[in-house]
Amino acid sequence: MDAPEPNDATPFLPERRSLTALREAAAGCRGCHLWRGATQTVFGEGRKAASVMLLGEQPGDKEDRAGEPFVGPAGRELDRGLEAAGIDRADAYVTNVVKHFKFEERGRRRIHQTPKRFEIDACRPWLDEELKLVKPEALVLLGATAAKALLGSSFRVTQHRGELLESELAPIVTATIHPSAILRGPDDASRAAEREAFAEDLRVVAEALASV
Repeated sequence: MDAPEPNDATPFLPERRSLTALREAAAGCRGCHLWRGATQTVFGEGRKAASVMLLGEQPGDKEDRAGEPFVGPAGRELDRGLEAAGIDRADAYVTNVVKHFKFEERGRRRIHQTPKRFEIDACRPWLDEELKLVKPEALVLLGATAAKALLGSSFRVTQHRGELLESELAPIVTATIHPSAILRGPDDASRAAEREAFAEDLRVVAEALASV
């Protein structure tokens, strides 16, 4: 009888806690079953002294192949929003709640699947360490999965997007849509409107940072 899959990344954490050591250790993480289908672990990227941490759900197809977060179409939307808000991506740390791409195959395509709670919980030790090391001034939760993972299952991005939230996670905490939601707009006009709303949510962060 096969042994059950583990459901905790904690045993894979390195003794020395630095972003470099974490990234190297995470490459060999087998803390849940998602590593089996993914190409590689996609760990967070950015400076340890970054003032802003941007937290998404999980890497997508392009990120899984490249091994870097937010380098696909959603990453381009994120870059546009940050630029419009006056936030330098070079001063941001970008990462995901789950570090492996979860998908189902349909022909030659790999279709994103939302991670389940137990998969999020299994991967949480990596995120906790990233938060401890980066200590961001502002934490931006991108999308429902990231927001619910850190703020509770009852949190609704649609009701609170762009608000400054009371949280011990960081001095400035807010939630907005995942930039991939912009791409799902049915036409150019709706995508443009969502793009501007996303940038406005990020401007709230920029203004809060400027006032600190």
